[in-house]
Amino acid sequence: MFDFTDFTEDQIKRYSRHIILPEVGGKGQKKLNNAKILVIGAGGLGCPAIIYLAAAGIGKIGVVDMDVVDLSNLQRQILHTTNDINKLKTLSVKEKVTALNQDVEIIQHNKKITSENALEIIKDYDVIIDGSDNFPTRYLVNDACVFENKPLIYGAIFRFEGQVTTIIPNDGPCYRCLFPEPPPPGMIPSCQEAGVLGVLPGIIGVIQATEAMKYILNIGNLLKGRMLLYDALRMEFQEVNVPKDTNCPVCGKNPTITKLIDYEEFCGLKKENESKH
Repeated sequence: MFDFTDFTEDQIKRYSRHIILPEVGGKGQKKLNNAKILVIGAGGLGCPAIIYLAAAGIGKIGVVDMDVVDLSNLQRQILHTTNDINKLKTLSVKEKVTALNQDVEIIQHNKKITSENALEIIKDYDVIIDGSDNFPTRYLVNDACVFENKPLIYGAIFRFEGQVTTIIPNDGPCYRCLFPEPPPPGMIPSCQEAGVLGVLPGIIGVIQATEAMKYILNIGNLLKGRMLLYDALRMEFQEVNVPKDTNCPVCGKNPTITKLIDYEEFCGLKKENESKH
């Protein structure tokens, strides 16, 4: 029998809908309260993931973002408001989460995640959620999570479509198994260039939060070795099986990448930037 003296009366009431779930219960809620989840990016994907994780009572949520709130963000980045324009996104997030649930501690990482700091940033967290919007960061976060043996929930959006998968190092494929090489620079336009339906990141970000909570609770079937694809125009979900690549340079049998590299150069962005000058 679970000892509910670990909870205050307010916490029992706040988390009652979790506690009555047999798959969660008091023990599961305590796991959530003790969990530490890192979210890369406080934008379209990060905002819905963070607010639902906070509502669920995740004890510590780290947020990595160096940007300030811009008016163009407000069409989809639901934690920020008009009053937050020019405010650090991490501070905006902290204020909203604190107003929702004071059980939750927001750790602000007001910096760009890089090869120099990635391992130090992720080492203290139980799960990493990648809500970034560029290929260098995705490859960097993947490699860092493989090296540190951290579960990674990857999500991405483009116009009306989104995708999610869960990466468990040493137990299934990693991001490089799915995408061995980045696309040529400029081949895939950014959301700034191509646009994105405002509600789309909400759907994908909430799925990422769901996967993170399932991992903490050790319930259900994770999207390990599976890519979930969502098409908002067709209102269709599809699932694609993703095999582990035994020749993967990071997680394969004979890895050739054993430390973090220059990901801007790997993605061909340095040459592109040099050509512009």
